[in-house]
Amino acid sequence: MAKKRNIIVGQSGGPTSVINSSLAGVYKTAKERGFRKVYGMLHGIQGFLDEQYVDLSTQIHSGMDIELLKRTPSAFLGSCRYKLPEIHENPEVYEKIFRILDKLDIEAFIYIGGNDSMDTIKKLSDYAVFKGHDHKFLGVPKTIDNDLALTDHTPGFGSAAKYIATSTKEVIRDALGLSYKKEMITVIEIMGRNAGWLTGATALAKTEECEGPDLIYLPEIPFDIDKFLKKTRELLKKKPSLVIAVSEGIKLADGRYVCELSGGGEYVDAFGHKQLQGTAAYLAGFLGAELGCKTRSIEFSTLQRSASHMASRVDVDEAFMVGGAAVKAADEGDSGKMVVIDRVADDPYMAAAGIYDVHRIANNEKLVPRSWVNREGNYVTDEFVNYIEPLIQGDYQPFMVNGLPQHLVLRNKKL
Repeated sequence: MAKKRNIIVGQSGGPTSVINSSLAGVYKTAKERGFRKVYGMLHGIQGFLDEQYVDLSTQIHSGMDIELLKRTPSAFLGSCRYKLPEIHENPEVYEKIFRILDKLDIEAFIYIGGNDSMDTIKKLSDYAVFKGHDHKFLGVPKTIDNDLALTDHTPGFGSAAKYIATSTKEVIRDALGLSYKKEMITVIEIMGRNAGWLTGATALAKTEECEGPDLIYLPEIPFDIDKFLKKTRELLKKKPSLVIAVSEGIKLADGRYVCELSGGGEYVDAFGHKQLQGTAAYLAGFLGAELGCKTRSIEFSTLQRSASHMASRVDVDEAFMVGGAAVKAADEGDSGKMVVIDRVADDPYMAAAGIYDVHRIANNEKLVPRSWVNREGNYVTDEFVNYIEPLIQGDYQPFMVNGLPQHLVLRNKKL
């Protein structure tokens, strides 16, 4: 059977500052490998089910557009959080997806996303095998959380870590400037439901001219609020200004999220994830009441995943690499796989694209090893810092217009 030679790509889950670099890698490589059309799903698989898609050649007209796309944050095509049902629960959904794929003469389906997105690739590739379809399904890793299994790290993580470390340094400078003859505690809240990779990145702020955060709490370690208070009280006797970094997902020993102590965490998404917010605000209020000093809370929130002006060159280049590698793998007959980043060397740092069965990745979380957190559970080790440091190197300067970064935006969306 002749190859269909069309390809479709989508973006899913929480965006990153480099997710569009992966999209650029998919588009450029698909064109170089002779695919006739490269379609983009609008708002991922959820939009695809509504037949919302666009021919990317109507959006990307030159090499300059590709470079601009690599520097554009958020999901250029739009994202979604949509959980495909199990095949036996609703086979009609899968029949509709494959009807649309055939209508568009799609040979390869590429999905850029995190853990839940790899679940989509797994289900679609399983259905294709079950029904004897020849479409290829490939996953491209994306998540600032860095919690995908088998890959050394994920695109989006390095740039988010760079932003977090930079902002932590700046918050520390600000706090020190206000600590004359008065005590102050600043609690920084970092994204991370179950994995503390991002929160641990605050340790990078510890440099020759900066002491870094005083305490770091990750969700992998049960949070003891009494020990937390005791440690904070001890440190406050030694220095007037403290900066504490906490993951949004830190939990008590009984499994409750700390943010739930203030009544947060009621909203649940399609994948059963509670919305986490207010951890830092709760802890700052708690410390203020217990210690009688000035406190404040800071949530980096979506800034940590959308700050493309702070993107790491390593991260942008690797995001582009894995997008291209997915097209290459599909073109060579692979399906039901996810592209991974393999660390080849540390000094100098080198990485290459590999590929693994998505069944070994979907719905598995990679957590920070216990050995990378100190015995007290309130700071990360040098091994953690050495792992992350190469990933934040280099810059990818935005194209500036009137003093502000320029982005590529989707126009004339529907075909």
